[in-house]
Amino acid sequence: MPLDLDTLDALRRQHPAWRLLQADSVALVASFLNRAFVQPNQRVMRQSDLAEALEDTLYTIREQRGANAYPKSALEYLNDWAGNDRAWLRKFYPPGTDEPHFDLTPATERALAWLESLTQRAFVGTESRLLTLFDLLRQMQQGSETDVEARVQELERRRDAIEAEIDRARSGDLMLLGDTALKERFVQFTTLARELLADFREVEHNFRGLDRRVRERIALWDGSKGQLLHDILGERDLIADSDQGRSFRAFWDFLMSRARQDELSGLLDHVLQLPPVADLTPDPRLKRVHYDWLEAGEHAQRTVALLSQQLRRFLDDQAYLENRRIMDILRGIEAGALAVRTQPPQGDFLRIDEIAPAIELPMERPLHAPPIKLALESATIRVGDEDLDADALYTQFTVDRTVLAQHVRRALQQHSQVTLPDLLLQRPLQQGLAELVAYLSLAAEPGHALIDDTQEDTIDWTARDGHHKQARLPRVIFSRS
Repeated sequence: MPLDLDTLDALRRQHPAWRLLQADSVALVASFLNRAFVQPNQRVMRQSDLAEALEDTLYTIREQRGANAYPKSALEYLNDWAGNDRAWLRKFYPPGTDEPHFDLTPATERALAWLESLTQRAFVGTESRLLTLFDLLRQMQQGSETDVEARVQELERRRDAIEAEIDRARSGDLMLLGDTALKERFVQFTTLARELLADFREVEHNFRGLDRRVRERIALWDGSKGQLLHDILGERDLIADSDQGRSFRAFWDFLMSRARQDELSGLLDHVLQLPPVADLTPDPRLKRVHYDWLEAGEHAQRTVALLSQQLRRFLDDQAYLENRRIMDILRGIEAGALAVRTQPPQGDFLRIDEIAPAIELPMERPLHAPPIKLALESATIRVGDEDLDADALYTQFTVDRTVLAQHVRRALQQHSQVTLPDLLLQRPLQQGLAELVAYLSLAAEPGHALIDDTQEDTIDWTARDGHHKQARLPRVIFSRS
């Protein structure tokens, strides 16, 4: 975006972040919203809780600066901050409740991040960021290389470098990062982790903007319903197939892996115990920052699902209004017919032409087909084998998928996700391979489970004949939809 005079003047008048920085009460707004939402990674707060926290803050300020400091009540301030002329908070009513809830807008979070960047930093690192830039360029160059020979040469070079490093390590020559390098990389990690949490609000904001545009199009649409649905579904797919949508889906799939979560937990525990990092007194919440990412991602997923459900109800309401209009027209026709029942008009009362021409082409007529005479053969019925074993007819059984689905739901009430081996520990296989296939069919349904091909699990059970059976399959992770 060019930073010319007209663009900056429009941003100064219209952008909520700029209006926040120009406000006289920017110190109160920024400090309170940062403490209430950003620091604890709070996505949504009820009006009663947020007003109580603001009332405590105002009481402390008035004790220090006098009773006339910020004279309005907490609820008045919250409504002012959520108004259209400021838009620093988003006020909404979640389904099933009549109490308003508040959330930060992406513009406010961006302004808070910029204000935080104005403070003097005790440590400014440049080496790690330069290495990150080089690594990004190297990834783009290697990921777009189509020459097989060039790619093989690069892989061989990296292999030789790794083997040389292994030889040096075996000889005792370990290349360790110094205290400054460790601090620099940890500061950069902290910055990127907080920026990633802020990105989720922007993703939710984009989805809500899409939903708002779709509702406006439905309200002003005067064409066919089929074309309207085609445009709506196409725009819904557009946000999912965009660069932002694909990046969010790849992030979610990567973080949903149980192995990745365990790896992140182990790395964070190790890094936070390093003496140079401990000297920086890091925020204790960093130890579970990946769980904050998961929580923020789940909130974005729930927002998208809720918007889809609300859009469906909106379309149903539109269909109801159209059907009601049709019924009003029909009742008007019936009332008119009853009014002229005793005195019908002379001549033709109503004439309806054929709705379509009747066209019969000679070449479209079917040709005569003589009937085929069936040749019947009489065969002698022979007596069957009396010693036939009929036990196989009585050993048939069916697997009740409803019972298995209830077992999965009960397990997910206690955990956000559960693997297939964990489910079988609570309720072992009772019908062998058929029941295992039924679990896999449940996992294959959209939105019910994630199948991780990089991990493998072994399932054991005892067959009806007493033999021990074993199956190896990719890891199946059931999660809350």
